[in-house]
Amino acid sequence: MQPPTPPLATGAAALSAPPPPTTTQSPSSASTRTAAGRRQLLVSGLLLAATGGARAAAAAGGRGEGALVGYDGPVVTEAERAASAAVSQRVGEAVGLLELGRELQARGEFPEALASFTRVVREYADLALSEYARVGRALVLYEIGDRDESIAEMEDVSIALKGYPEIHAALAAALYADKHAALLAENQFAIATLLDPHYTDLTYVRDTKHWPPSLVASLHDFITLS
Repeated sequence: MQPPTPPLATGAAALSAPPPPTTTQSPSSASTRTAAGRRQLLVSGLLLAATGGARAAAAAGGRGEGALVGYDGPVVTEAERAASAAVSQRVGEAVGLLELGRELQARGEFPEALASFTRVVREYADLALSEYARVGRALVLYEIGDRDESIAEMEDVSIALKGYPEIHAALAAALYADKHAALLAENQFAIATLLDPHYTDLTYVRDTKHWPPSLVASLHDFITLS
């Protein structure tokens, strides 16, 4: 009969048992899981934002198409639309009269041109383009009206439209021929030709700008000092 095998000591059993497997993480797998977690957070945030936007759009749907979130009033009132339409209509009418006056002036129909320019000046004085109608009115007045009134109009407009070469050139011609103010004429003509040298060309003012014949003659006298 064999004697029983003595039991192993606890320490020996611990030494003989195989070690448990380790789960050491590589840096690449850890960074991959971190990136995946960030992507999940980003997707969750986008879903929440989309849900909130959809709820806001649904709430705004009752206020009409194009309504602003959190704004219950209309963007533009009917009164504002009507006022804008009225201003646009007035501007269109004034532009039409101004262009008509220039066409009549080009055809040599000076009384009719004067009437058209005068309508713009009187009926649309609140619009900036009325100053350009005053230019046409002054030029036509020089041909068929009182030249003193024409020159007074030119002087006034040359201040309102300082730097507009046509009015400075016309005033230079009139000051030289009618007021015999050569020095003032030279100053005005220097401004005009600095801005637009074409005003030294009589053909330009006659055929392109359609100045009245008497004003073209006055400019000729000034340029030739005759």
